[in-house]
Amino acid sequence: MKTPRPPDLRGPPTCGATPCTARQAMMKVLLLKDANDDGGQDPYIRELGLHGLEATLIPVLSFEFLSLPTFSEKLSRPEGYGGLIFTSPRAVEAVELSLEQDGKSEVWKKSLREKWNAKPVYVVGNATASLVKKLGLEAEGESSGNAEKLAECICSREPPALPLLFPCGALKGEVLPQMLKDKGIPMESIVVYEKAPHPAIQVNLDSYYSKQGIPASITFFSPSGLTYSLKHIQELSGSSIDQIKFAAIGPTTARALAAQGLPVSCTAESPTPQALAAGIRTVLQPHSC
Repeated sequence: MKTPRPPDLRGPPTCGATPCTARQAMMKVLLLKDANDDGGQDPYIRELGLHGLEATLIPVLSFEFLSLPTFSEKLSRPEGYGGLIFTSPRAVEAVELSLEQDGKSEVWKKSLREKWNAKPVYVVGNATASLVKKLGLEAEGESSGNAEKLAECICSREPPALPLLFPCGALKGEVLPQMLKDKGIPMESIVVYEKAPHPAIQVNLDSYYSKQGIPASITFFSPSGLTYSLKHIQELSGSSIDQIKFAAIGPTTARALAAQGLPVSCTAESPTPQALAAGIRTVLQPHSC
């Protein structure tokens, strides 16, 4: 897995087209999330840069895909399901990987894709929706900011006669499955990936703190990312940890932060670069340009 290069990822310290004050330009934000898959500048880094915040990204998770042959077999039987549910980009990646490994990529393009498109494909968030669309599927519910809101969206529809296929991670939340169960909506889940700590978390955090110092804000993008990185952050920050404004990409991660006894200064209203940047800027209260 590639080690991120922070200097290449930072966005310009500007507000719109006008240079910001030196104080704003020096405000550093640390993002603990996956790197952008397409190799371009991460949209969160870019958006924070437009708000006069110097952001650096450090990946905290790595992933191992599981049960791909079984998943491919299920994807080959769209007639047995009432639709699909995707709550993470990794689950969508598992579709492509399972089809490739099983030699069914062409079958997907010729017939399977069209058959699945005749059914609802529910997603959480823009990043997941974007990957779903690359598969040639039409996404529904992408404006849902979390699994709970997506479950509300699904429950508002007419219940399907067949189960919804839900590829998920080993540590999936129970809110969505329980809400669907309570409403009598059939669902079949299959674990297609598991999370592990990124092997370079400690090295990358050490490097960041030694070069950049204590960040003004740290954003966590998942409870797992918090679990794998918090100890290192506490050790590196020392008594200065009280100065850091902690942000969460959504309510689930915010609850995980609170459970660790950390004050949550900002929870993004939606899992988007724009919402997170607006929230962090409000918390840090930089002067207007």
